[in-house]
Amino acid sequence: MSVPTAPESAVVDLLGLVALGELLAFERMAADARLAPDLRRRAALSEMAAAEIGNYRRLADRLTALGVRPDDAMAPYVEPLQAYHDSTVPHDWAEAVTKAYVGDAVTDDFLRHIAGALHEPERQLVLDVLHESRYAQFAATEIRLAISADPKVAGRLSMWARRLVGEALSQAGRVAAADRGALTALIAQGDQVDVAALIRRLTDSHTARMAAAGLNN
Repeated sequence: MSVPTAPESAVVDLLGLVALGELLAFERMAADARLAPDLRRRAALSEMAAAEIGNYRRLADRLTALGVRPDDAMAPYVEPLQAYHDSTVPHDWAEAVTKAYVGDAVTDDFLRHIAGALHEPERQLVLDVLHESRYAQFAATEIRLAISADPKVAGRLSMWARRLVGEALSQAGRVAAADRGALTALIAQGDQVDVAALIRRLTDSHTARMAAAGLNN
């Protein structure tokens, strides 16, 4: 396997991070589907899991085409991403769909921003693996149904969502520590990136999603 140049290294690091995220999301959703209260919901979350592993395959294939083993590209990020999932295991169906709704959306917002710094075909590939809106709509509907059945659930799920975001930010710091520099440079590429503005946009989007699902930020 050839050693990537600096720009290629940044792309490889990003694709490795995203690929691992898709792989672990597949494992998580497949397991969480067993928490579903009926077969319809179980099938819906299983379909979401199938989409995740399909996305992983596309990313892994692109890494291979770049001359990099997917295992090698993902390896630096295994510990922090696995730690996030291990520390945020849902206890019931409502927590499972909240995790899918909150965690996936924050990740998608971030990747949508990063894609702007990529060249083709990687830019379109990253955009293509963002989650379909119907999955977010399904999760939001399930959250609202849970709250409708028991209004007290809103407080518990709001706290759970805040914990998810807190854990994600904590592990993001570990990802940055594991990074070899190229990915960080890509994220902060040039003088066009206003980190404070990016954080505000991500926060505003998260707040709007919480409100749409009947949760408090």
